[in-house]
Formats: sequence, structure tokens, C-alpha cells
Amino acid sequence: MKELSLNILDIIENSLKANAKNIELNILEDDNKDLLLIEVRDDGVGMDEALLKEVFDPFTTTSKNKKVGLGLPLLKLEAESCDGGISIESEKGKGTTVKICFRKSHIDTPPLGDIASTIVSVVATHPEINFRYRHEVNGKVFEISIEDLKKICNETICTPLVLNGIRDFLNEQIKSLHGGA
Repeated sequence: MKELSLNILDIIENSLKANAKNIELNILEDDNKDLLLIEVRDDGVGMDEALLKEVFDPFTTTSKNKKVGLGLPLLKLEAESCDGGISIESEKGKGTTVKICFRKSHIDTPPLGDIASTIVSVVATHPEINFRYRHEVNGKVFEISIEDLKKICNETICTPLVLNGIRDFLNEQIKSLHGGA
């Protein structure tokens, strides 16, 4: 994919298909360590050891509608080609954690992309889940949850006007993390 936010959305959609009620997205950008680390953690149904061993095989999928699952295998290839990697920890009945790291300065490291739109997409389609987002850039941290957004917006978060406001707010916070006004 052209930007990592689309990969993140794909992983979150997998979490939702696995009946996750709690999903965390953690992003760490550290220029001193030359690191971009993305972590998606959920409390879904998890994977047994057999599926976990096969998860990077493009012909392994849990979808009944597809014969291939290219998301994770291609993301693994992309991360490894940028001096990074991917790891998945999962336990049946307890959830899954996907960690992807890139050497931030690598010429082929894709841009993070539109994280705000990814989060708004999750909020708009699944306001019932407990979704947390934490983003750290060189020691500066921003974090928020759907519960926080519901409090700010008086529980009404799924209207176009409110969702656009949330996207603008998230973009401002992300810009601020990167030193913008």
C-alpha cells in the first residue's frame, strides 16, 4: 500500500473481524533511534499456534470470501526491505498484538499517511468498541480514546459534522507532535 495508515486500517479491520472489543493503536517515531514503530493490540479471539505459524503465507486467510490474504505478507516484505520487521503475538481467546518497525530514514519507508482518517473511519463504523490511540514523536505524546471523544462530543460522534471535527482535531494534534503549529 502507498501509505502505512491503510495497512493499519487493514489490521484494525482484522481485529474487528476477530470480535475485538478493545483495540489500541500505538505509534512511536524516534529520530534519534531512527525508528518508526507501529503496534496494534486487540482482545479478539486470537490465533492458535498453527494459524500463527502460517499467518505470513499469502495463501493463508480466515476469510470465507477470499482465497488469499496478502495484507500481512506484503507488509512484512515492505518492513524487512526497510531494515525493519514485523512480529505477531497471539493467544487463542486472549487477543493479538501486531508490531511493525521500520528504519525511519530508509528511502523506501512508506509515509505514515492519513492516520486521522483511519481513526475517523474506525470511530464512524464502530463507535461501540473501546479504541485507544497513542502517538509519540521524539518524546512528545498525544493520546485519546473513543470514550474521550464521546465525552467531548456529548456522545454524538457519528454525524458528518462531528466526524470532520474529530479528523481536524486529530490532524492538528499530529501536526503539533511533529513541531507544527
